[in-house]
Amino acid sequence: MPRPQERAETLALRVQVSAFAGTDLPADYAGLLREGMGGICLFGTNTEAGEESVRSLTGAIRAASAEGGWTPVIAIDEEGGDVTRLEAQTGSSVLGAAALGAADDLSLTEATGRAIGSRLARAGINLNLAPVADVNSNPDNPVIATRSFSRDADVAAEHVAAWVTGLESTGVAACVKHFPGHGDTGQDSHVDLPVLEASLATLRERELVPFQAAAEVGAASVMTSHIVVPALDPELPGTLSAPVLELARELGYAGPVVSDALDMAGASATRGIPAAAVLSLAAGADLLLLGPDKPVSLVRETAAAIVAAVDSGELSLERLEDAVARVDGLLAGMADPAATDATVATDPRFEEASVEGARKALVAAGDLGSLPDLTGALVVTVGTEANIAVGDVPWGLAPDVVVRPDDPLPDLPDVPLIVQVRDAHRRPEVGRTVAELRRAAVLVEWGWPGAYDAGLPRLCPQGYSLPGVAAVTDVLRQAGWQR
Repeated sequence: MPRPQERAETLALRVQVSAFAGTDLPADYAGLLREGMGGICLFGTNTEAGEESVRSLTGAIRAASAEGGWTPVIAIDEEGGDVTRLEAQTGSSVLGAAALGAADDLSLTEATGRAIGSRLARAGINLNLAPVADVNSNPDNPVIATRSFSRDADVAAEHVAAWVTGLESTGVAACVKHFPGHGDTGQDSHVDLPVLEASLATLRERELVPFQAAAEVGAASVMTSHIVVPALDPELPGTLSAPVLELARELGYAGPVVSDALDMAGASATRGIPAAAVLSLAAGADLLLLGPDKPVSLVRETAAAIVAAVDSGELSLERLEDAVARVDGLLAGMADPAATDATVATDPRFEEASVEGARKALVAAGDLGSLPDLTGALVVTVGTEANIAVGDVPWGLAPDVVVRPDDPLPDLPDVPLIVQVRDAHRRPEVGRTVAELRRAAVLVEWGWPGAYDAGLPRLCPQGYSLPGVAAVTDVLRQAGWQR
């Protein structure tokens, strides 16, 4: 029987999920998996060679863990729409949350979760860090936006529950995020520490409603947010706060509480990742995400900090054992990738339903207007960087011209311009550029459809996806666009 310190050393690895760059499992990471590291989170650099490559990689991860007698967590952020890792080269083939919420077809939302789950299970992935349950009540939110199903808590709750149901029907676990709610914030916790100034009553009436709905349909896990909620804890961000994480248990989450990536500024900017890991475990988190492209040395440094905290009494061995038991409980119900039914993701009826949903999302935005004649029109993209969660992925129609906000405009032919933007309502520099495009005929807003008047007809697909492209293309062609 291992001594307490030896057991702590093993458990300190079991609660960590780290990440590396590239499509092959590095030898040093294989070694960590054999020793018992909890798992791997996949990002775009791991998936860029296609799904067969991903399946090979996840097989290598499983094999390395099996040598040590463990089952690994293999996680990914596959939200659909703007946030995709498996389809980072082409753009998502399914609608994202905002478009699904706007279409308001719960059967389509459930089918979308199921399609994503089928694809993930085929690829050997067992934990999806999705869906987003945040209520995007702040239109200027720089990081949630179209990742949210709605600004209305009840609408968001219905769609979160449907999406979770679809996903988990494939044997892939959901991780509902970002508890207790990142929607009413104006900062990005990747680079800042947002504060949610809402009363406990407001939290229960708005932020917590989708999380409660997800718990009621059996969501396997929940992810913390790196935001301060003074109504619950005036000092520590949710990921490190016992009162916040106790509230998740109160709502009915019995599975693992998963930390958002600890390399984000909201969690570790002032204390470092190892210290944040200890605080998060002590507060009640069970599975720690370290963030992308991390050296093996960070995993070992974090494990050492956890062991030292057990030795000092800052963290009890029982709390660490409880965390691992919850993760093991999650893994016990995961899908067998070899036995996955792949029909849903390739069903043409689902593809047709997704395009129809995209059309409904356009109509729901309520500002289509009457489009002018677009014969001979060119597509001009006003290029802006996405937030870190979305990353560098395709968006919009294939452009004829790309301009940067406030840069000198190139010479453009005397034809109508289809101008596409993201979040123009919160980016005044984009508005200035649009105003300078004198032949602008229509604006396609691929971000959150916030209040914005460019004096042009506006199409709002409510997030980027390939079905959204199909719907926008159809509308433009009806106005004479010939591509």
